[in-house]
Amino acid sequence: MSQISKESIEKILAATNIVDLIGSYIPLKKAGIAYKACCPFHHEKTPSFTVNPNRQTFKCFGCGKGGDALTFVREYENLPFSDAVRRLAARAGMVVEEEIPDPEADRARKIRGRLMDLHREAAAFFHERLLKDPDARHARDYLKSRGFGREMAERWTVGWMPENPRAFLDWAKSKNYTGRELVDSGICYLREENVPTSGLRVRFRDRLMFCIRNELGDVIAFSGRQLRDDPNSGKYVNSPETALFRKSNVLFALDRAKKPILKEKCALLCEGQIDAIVCHEQGIEHALAPLGTAFTQQHARLLRRYTQSVLLCYDADKAGIAASERVFRELVAEGMSARIVEMPAGDDPDSFIRSHGADAFRGLLEKAGDFFDFKLGRARIDGRMESAADRRAVAGECVGLLAAMSDEVARDHQIQVVATHLQLAVSAVRDAVAKALKKPRPASVEDVRSDDPAGEILPTALHRVVGFLCHLALSSGPAQHFLAEQFECLHEAMPWLEGIPLVERILAAGPDASSPAAVNAFLATLPEADRMALSATESHDLEGMPEDGLQAAEHALAMLSGIVLQRRDARVKADLKQPGLSPERVRELIEETKEISALMRGIGYRTEFDDELPPSTYREKPKPKWGRG
Repeated sequence: MSQISKESIEKILAATNIVDLIGSYIPLKKAGIAYKACCPFHHEKTPSFTVNPNRQTFKCFGCGKGGDALTFVREYENLPFSDAVRRLAARAGMVVEEEIPDPEADRARKIRGRLMDLHREAAAFFHERLLKDPDARHARDYLKSRGFGREMAERWTVGWMPENPRAFLDWAKSKNYTGRELVDSGICYLREENVPTSGLRVRFRDRLMFCIRNELGDVIAFSGRQLRDDPNSGKYVNSPETALFRKSNVLFALDRAKKPILKEKCALLCEGQIDAIVCHEQGIEHALAPLGTAFTQQHARLLRRYTQSVLLCYDADKAGIAASERVFRELVAEGMSARIVEMPAGDDPDSFIRSHGADAFRGLLEKAGDFFDFKLGRARIDGRMESAADRRAVAGECVGLLAAMSDEVARDHQIQVVATHLQLAVSAVRDAVAKALKKPRPASVEDVRSDDPAGEILPTALHRVVGFLCHLALSSGPAQHFLAEQFECLHEAMPWLEGIPLVERILAAGPDASSPAAVNAFLATLPEADRMALSATESHDLEGMPEDGLQAAEHALAMLSGIVLQRRDARVKADLKQPGLSPERVRELIEETKEISALMRGIGYRTEFDDELPPSTYREKPKPKWGRG
């Protein structure tokens, strides 16, 4: 496997301010010397996610996730280790140094890099054709008819794919892109599937080309808008899924909208890409849109990184209302709230803004109402509230939607809203929702993964005292030096306490405890299970320990000594109860019992030992041996 040098990781982490990094993803609020936020990794209303600028670490005391800047990027972006390092390096303007080249990893990176280059250069090619090609006049006229000028085309890198496929294929050839790369990009496809010799077809022909970008603004796919009516082709054609592009993980314009979303504390979700572009052009910059596909759970999780509140601005027709309900289900399942922007019949944001102006549209956004008020009001307009049977049907729909809500407080409030609209007893609606919640739901990929032990990484078993010693060795130079001198004693404790190999590994490496970058770079080299164990065991887990690192290490090692002796004593006493022991074996066990008692007295140990005893139990430094065992 490719291995990035420890020195390179340390330099990258030293150049990264974790507060600035995490603050670019989620809003942080200063709380004393630390910063707090609602955790981006699980749903919560009270912030338990803390960023420590001194240690350059983060920790959520709700779900337990924690680590350094590298860990955050890995978890948040769902990236492998090497890609997360490169993401941080690019952010810091640094080059990643590798110790051991991996041909397979290098090949995969080169392929991905070539696809990124192809999309970026193809976007520039399409854009130039739109602006300069005489054959693109009708494309330019179409943009003008929608109220867009050259400035908009330049801001969004809008382009045009020529009708003659040779124009694009000749350009690609001049740039030395291969047929395989063109197929892998999704811009082209084979005339006959799986037959490389059958020749290429260009997927987009005579279409207005919109760039689809990832969260960082890299072009990863295209959306082609039809310019001439063709019943055999859709109005919009998007790139197929590729190594760069997964529809369920991408929202159009999120790269532009993420900062405005943080500022507005909500996102405006439109039905189409043009709607989102029109909103941005009018200064309504928290707008985005899915890519001609259903809104998914991944989309909801992606949005939840930036906000808990979403305005749904879909068409007012039957299909648009149904789509709004599907989006609502996904959002509320992730603990988010959704309000509805009521559009006049036949209008979408694009047509409404062109007819009435941006200020009038902003007025609609300000009047956005709760989802159930909208749904039940629409049912009344449609005549679905006149008979008892109709009301029962509407109530059944609402119960299913209420059951999808993961926020119990918000759900209870909406139960009262639904009951009021339908003139039902609140208790009746609440009981119906409770029954719906008990019904088994289809297993998801996430369910299968979490229930499958083979697919789950479990944290290394780590006794709380050993975990505390690990944290001391990583945070205090004097403590680390003292514990290194006690290396043999710690090693002898291995049969009795969980996690000793981890503290030994820390002491053997000896990272500079005064440098957060050095410590975090060392942590990056640990297996995932070890990092998870350290993250779950914080230094404040042992109350009453001295603040001085060396003194705390001495006290903790004394506590560890007592635990080892207590466990040895319990084993010896259990062995003495075994039937059929020879007299010689009984004498050995009795002698061992006396030895353990003497050692306990040597560390000032009280008669009854408990793993949870406070440090004041111990009055002296630990002796350097545990005795036999």
